[in-house]
Amino acid sequence: MTINQSGWRPEITPGKTDAPATFTGNRALMLEEPLIFEIGDERTTGVDFADGDVHHDRLGGLTRKAPIGLPGLSEPETVRHYTRLSRQNYAIDLGLFPLGSCTMKHNPRLNEKMARLPGFADIHPLQPVDTVQGALGVINELAMWLIRLTGMHGVAMTPKAGAHGELCGILCIKAALEARGEKRRVILVPESAHGTNPATAAFAGFQVEDIPATAEGRVDLAALTARLGPDVAGVMITNPNTCGLFERDLKAISDAVHAAGGYVYCDGANFNAIVGRVRPGDLGVDAMHINLHKTFSTPHGGGGPGSGPVVLSAALSPFGPLPYTARTADGHVHLVEEDNADAFSAEHYDGAVTPFGRMTAFHGQMGMFTRALTYILSHGADGLKQVAEDAVLNANYVLRSLEDTLDAPFAGSGPCMHEAIFSDAGLAQGFSTIDIAKGLIDEGFHPMTVYFPLVVHGAMLVEPTETESKASLDQFIGALRSVAQRARAGDETLKTAPHFAPRARLDETLAARRPVLVWKEPAAVAEAAE
Repeated sequence: MTINQSGWRPEITPGKTDAPATFTGNRALMLEEPLIFEIGDERTTGVDFADGDVHHDRLGGLTRKAPIGLPGLSEPETVRHYTRLSRQNYAIDLGLFPLGSCTMKHNPRLNEKMARLPGFADIHPLQPVDTVQGALGVINELAMWLIRLTGMHGVAMTPKAGAHGELCGILCIKAALEARGEKRRVILVPESAHGTNPATAAFAGFQVEDIPATAEGRVDLAALTARLGPDVAGVMITNPNTCGLFERDLKAISDAVHAAGGYVYCDGANFNAIVGRVRPGDLGVDAMHINLHKTFSTPHGGGGPGSGPVVLSAALSPFGPLPYTARTADGHVHLVEEDNADAFSAEHYDGAVTPFGRMTAFHGQMGMFTRALTYILSHGADGLKQVAEDAVLNANYVLRSLEDTLDAPFAGSGPCMHEAIFSDAGLAQGFSTIDIAKGLIDEGFHPMTVYFPLVVHGAMLVEPTETESKASLDQFIGALRSVAQRARAGDETLKTAPHFAPRARLDETLAARRPVLVWKEPAAVAEAAE
């Protein structure tokens, strides 16, 4: 069997292995699309220009010394190529996105309409301040909501995504420790935390130490408290954690860390599961980022970018990056910038206020702010509470509907939160999580998150979110049950799934070890493979 550069097996019609192959490789309206290099070649161009005489170099010696190496296509060929590729995309507008720990939920079109209003969509960060007062008002109102929903003291709006927000929080902790004249170098990170947490702490110059999880998937409180000491700067904890469980000892953890002189950073990527129900500030959290593109329904990926504001406790607010928003004792919310930071500090803080700097040049992601505030105002306080309740209800429905077919390692730990976790234990010999994932593609679903978190061998993490109806969940559950039963029965056809997708299953090990990083003629690729 031969597979060309794009993964197409020309002698097999995708979707029905016993059907005769078509000449084009198409299957009715499921169009086979080769690589753009297989459509055109470097010897032709889509538009012909006469050779011109270049009398002087206007690019400072940066003129092209060799051919660009791209195939020449006509305009219709180019448009058709990318349109056909777009039809092979899976999107939230096509079906359920069950990615765990990612909250890929529906984005209300009202949010998009508001973000595209003149005055929001076309403003420029270098405009005079007096011409963007409405935009600044939106940022400040959103900041007020974030402070209120989390029970915190202040918020830095500028971080641009989750990991950027983590860095902001850790830098606040670092600045606070430096202000106290302490050089604590250790950050504790539980096994159930997000993988970016230890990377962020290490990037900020801290030494990272792991804290084990209990058999039920939560932080080992005894192990954590035993490790606390004068060298510990703080703990980075994810709540709800990546096992889909609420860290019910978080208040005890916070009290112990504070008593030892450290700070508590909470990864708020899973805030969608507790928004309107739990205020992290009440649990002793000092800093927490909020993924606006997850909890408050703004686009992921190509529709992004993301946004990760960081809410801060009263202990850390004085060290937040400028600009930041803070709540004063009278309940008012104030935007603090360079020109009013000293006056604000003198009026509202006892000690010196030393912001560690800035996270970005300007105020942050305006489109994300507009979408998030629209989402919040559309739902209201009661609606946001229902968001969390429905997300948790949907996840538990998935968990209890499949625990008789798939191994659910933490099913005995009580209800899950926003996501249900399964493993490949109990499948027939030789079958694993990857076979389940590939089988789901044939069922028309994007696979769930696989092999994460690492504390569960062969993990399958499913987050249905609150936006899916019971009917859509029943269809997904039925599909996953069917694939799991085939794997338990040893159905060998799963080993070569997907069969109905535009591409066959790739050899991921070979792709990682021998990637094709430059274009080669198909004959050269085949020769190299031999």
